[in-house]
Amino acid sequence: MTSPIRSVCVFCGSRPGSDPAYVEAACAFGRALADNGWRLVYGAGDVGLMGEVARAAQVAGGETFGVIPVHLLEREVGKRDLGRFVVTENMHERKKVMFMNADAIVTLPGGPGSMDEFFEVMTWRQLGLHRKPIYLLNVAGYWDPLVALIDHILDQGFADRSFRDYMRVVPSVEVLAEGLRADLS
Repeated sequence: MTSPIRSVCVFCGSRPGSDPAYVEAACAFGRALADNGWRLVYGAGDVGLMGEVARAAQVAGGETFGVIPVHLLEREVGKRDLGRFVVTENMHERKKVMFMNADAIVTLPGGPGSMDEFFEVMTWRQLGLHRKPIYLLNVAGYWDPLVALIDHILDQGFADRSFRDYMRVVPSVEVLAEGLRADLS
């Protein structure tokens, strides 16, 4: 009996960012997904870090599952050569489909959309709606200010200390892949 394919939902920027390390990490993580036999579930864009992680996963022979809302097909250049390409009516449906088709969540550097996606899955975890592992890939310290803000929220009593335990902040693709191997085995 074969085990089911494990899937990793990746939230990341539709832009490449200003530090080449972000693109390098996205490419390395796309390859790591394929090398470990994990399916990429992501926002189906062919731009920015989204495009980088997907192309790297594809070139390395990995499976891909993209989900994009109809209003972003042009803006994010919907990547139609994916293993599975789903078009949703809106952003809420996109996030739900991505989440429901993943066993773990990883957030690479990104902007407001990536932060929205990250906080939504963190909030769902806080409310007991899932127990999926959540990772922040902290490339070149990108997420340091966000982690500091979360610690400030906790220090000021606006969330239980356990909230911090729902995410794992990792400094490299190697550490991220090691954590995912333990979580997805």
